[in-house]
Amino acid sequence: MVTMRRIILALLIMCLLLTGCDDNTSVAELQNIAEALNTSEVIESSAAPVTVSTAEVDPPANEAEITYELTKYAAKVKADLLTTTYDTNSVQYALIDHGRITVSGQSGKNDEQGQRPLTKDTLYGIGSTSKMFTTVAVMQLADQGKIALDTPVVQYIPGFTMKDERYRQITPRMLLNHSSGLKGSSFTNAYLFEDNDTYDHDTLLMQLSGQTLKADPGAYSVYCNDGFTLAEILVEQVSGLDFTTYIHQYITEPLGMKNTKTPLDSPDPAKMAGLYYPTYTGQLPGETINVIGAGGIYSTAEDLARFSQVFMEGAEEVLSGKSAAATAQEEYRTALWPNDADNSVGYGLGWDSVHLYPFSEYGMKALTKGGDTTLYHASLVVLPGQDMAAAVVTSGGSSTYDQLLANEILLQALKEKATIAEFKSEKSYGAPVKAEMPESVLQYSGIYGASGTTMNINIAEGGIMSITSEQSPDHPAQSFEYSADGMFHSSDGNVMISFVTEENGRTYVWFRQYITVPGLGQTAISMYNAEKLQPQELPAETIEAWIKRDGKRYYLLNQKYTSLVYLMSPSSLFNVSKQLPGYVLDKRITGPNTAVSELQIPGMNGRDLMGLTFFTQDGVEYLETGGVLLVNEDAVNPYNFAKQSTVTIPPSGYASWYTISDKDGGKVLKVSMPPSASFAVYNKKGTCLYFSVIGGKDEVVLPLGGTIVFAGDAGTKFEISVQ
Repeated sequence: MVTMRRIILALLIMCLLLTGCDDNTSVAELQNIAEALNTSEVIESSAAPVTVSTAEVDPPANEAEITYELTKYAAKVKADLLTTTYDTNSVQYALIDHGRITVSGQSGKNDEQGQRPLTKDTLYGIGSTSKMFTTVAVMQLADQGKIALDTPVVQYIPGFTMKDERYRQITPRMLLNHSSGLKGSSFTNAYLFEDNDTYDHDTLLMQLSGQTLKADPGAYSVYCNDGFTLAEILVEQVSGLDFTTYIHQYITEPLGMKNTKTPLDSPDPAKMAGLYYPTYTGQLPGETINVIGAGGIYSTAEDLARFSQVFMEGAEEVLSGKSAAATAQEEYRTALWPNDADNSVGYGLGWDSVHLYPFSEYGMKALTKGGDTTLYHASLVVLPGQDMAAAVVTSGGSSTYDQLLANEILLQALKEKATIAEFKSEKSYGAPVKAEMPESVLQYSGIYGASGTTMNINIAEGGIMSITSEQSPDHPAQSFEYSADGMFHSSDGNVMISFVTEENGRTYVWFRQYITVPGLGQTAISMYNAEKLQPQELPAETIEAWIKRDGKRYYLLNQKYTSLVYLMSPSSLFNVSKQLPGYVLDKRITGPNTAVSELQIPGMNGRDLMGLTFFTQDGVEYLETGGVLLVNEDAVNPYNFAKQSTVTIPPSGYASWYTISDKDGGKVLKVSMPPSASFAVYNKKGTCLYFSVIGGKDEVVLPLGGTIVFAGDAGTKFEISVQ
């Protein structure tokens, strides 16, 4: 999506989505989580931790005798907590132990009328957890000798080409461990309401053909959705089957996963978990993510638990033990990665982490993959050495919450079966210990950039460091104090920050944090959070061109009429950096009409580095970024709402945008249009008040100072009347 809307707060990087596919959604979730953690009302609510003692329970003689009654109780209480305290509409969870599903349950609402109860068979979108299906498919073909993980992809996909000759070095392994160097997420028409249009999959090779790489293939791992869509195409090219057919024939059917589907299966909407959006009243249509291999699969918690058996020791039916073990290797260990620390991020093949905290505290290897679409979320946590796994899927909430719930279910089960004696205490880096800061540390003050954002780090001689975000001027500065260990600590001891200059000559903020979510446990993050940027001087002509755009809003033109973007974020406010001359967000201005992001940050904060290109046609300025096309607000004029009028989509097929003038504010609008079209109305703040794909109203009141958009195929006509 358009990266100009992204506001990544420097000290709240707890995204295990890592992926999700939709980065705008992920950022919004981070902000919501952060606000929840800083709200005393939440902490003092029913979010108190649930501890179930097993001190008086004798362990059963064998696995089959364990009923997990205590674990079932704890899982239900914590699932209810998600739906009452943490903005989750519904949740479904399951625990599998030695091939037997021992805990399964649901919580929350499914539909407004209460006519569709949640069951263990209710389907949820699993977002980027789908990447593990793609990983298994690639590894199966490797088992058969049809793919070699370290042979260039071009040998398997003849149509794969890019503007950057380094693309010839990209291998299947690099697609699966996020080190391909691809820029990120080409998501034109990928997120749609109940529309399984395969445009994004079908055009990916064309989109990549016009792109360059952001790094040498294999240099470092940075989260990349396009790598998995390309891996999906790789599976299709080598197997001769479409991806949906392949995963059913070779994964879901052998494992008895009857409730795992893709958009191309056209699952029954009545069997899907209900969806809601905070600023829109009523239930939404189903969400389809049409980059299936990167994030488009639907499933249930029980089916995901069954899927986990592929990765257990001794399991050979679907994937060889050698290949299963290979997915769990430390693929993230490249020259550009922070030193080891407690963490929830550390890529294997497909996995977000192959050493998930807090299981590392118990001497257990834990694997995890999370997923976030715009509206669905999921997490799968696997303990291969214990032959156990937990899966959690939700409508609303976040994959971070889901992972924490999965962790808690597993830990409670491990204690109930006496595998662990006690729960480990939560950890902290400790409050700062007063020490004199070396003068050399002052050099690390400056402007730092991450994907779609910048931050100002100011270090004072007294050892106090403050961090502010230019994109969030109303957010208070974060403050840290230099400590005797040579690091900066937060006052509560949960955050520790230092600076590292790597062999590539770039300086990074190394951010470590223990994050406690009341009632759901603790997770940990260790990553390079941002990279230091240097201001640059620009020619007067270039400066003038960018100043003219400063403060302008740009409106989306080329998303399909069913796109979720029309509900979420169809326009973007454009601001040139005031604190970092020569930049717009993290992107370095390279000319009057171009800017590029040159970040090299492993993990999450160097993802999706699409450049900006402006061009003028027939006197109208357009912006292209990552395949998304937007138009300058200067070309969006008031619509003359006569009693009867018509809007026709132009030959380009681009959406038609209009402002609502003062004289039309408050009038009642009616629109007649064909089924393959939509319109949406926004207030002056840009919040969607009505989107016809969702419906729910026969008439719409036009908001004063708002906007309206009409979308459909070229030539589509909208008959408009107002009262």
